[in-house]
Amino acid sequence: MTSMKSGDLFEVLPDVVGLTVKIVNVCFVGLPKSGDWVLVDAGMPKSKNLIAEAAASRFGESSRPKAIILTHGHFDHVGSVVELAEHWDVPVYAHALEMPYLTGEKDYPYPDTQVEGGIIAKLSSLFPNTPVDLRPRIQTLPEDGSVPGMPGWRWIATPGHTQGHVSFS
Repeated sequence: MTSMKSGDLFEVLPDVVGLTVKIVNVCFVGLPKSGDWVLVDAGMPKSKNLIAEAAASRFGESSRPKAIILTHGHFDHVGSVVELAEHWDVPVYAHALEMPYLTGEKDYPYPDTQVEGGIIAKLSSLFPNTPVDLRPRIQTLPEDGSVPGMPGWRWIATPGHTQGHVSFS
């Protein structure tokens, strides 16, 4: 999957649509107009309106997700999570190992700009690494691998990018 122009929606499957938000993608999981959907990740700071408008277009004006599920807590995946969770009044889920970064307890370590050779690696020291505080909305993903609001889906621990990074299948 590649990023496109910010604001572009792209269909991955009939029930999975991505939205490019500046340098990152968020995903809507659920069938259009069903009213039964989940947001995966919450994009960059100041992207609440873009994400909420795309959700309203796909699922209906008064629709809200069952939950917001985070793959991890980096700034480009949680940038609008506080505003979106408050706007929709929904819980937020993430892996247990991400909790210190999602409850305001701990900053992510600064990246090693020498690890990768690309421009993003060189710029990474400029990115915010401070935590967000999602209490009281943040909850740990169920230990059985199920994904709240996504029947039939499983979360899989994929550490590396962060200790608590997850993917879905």
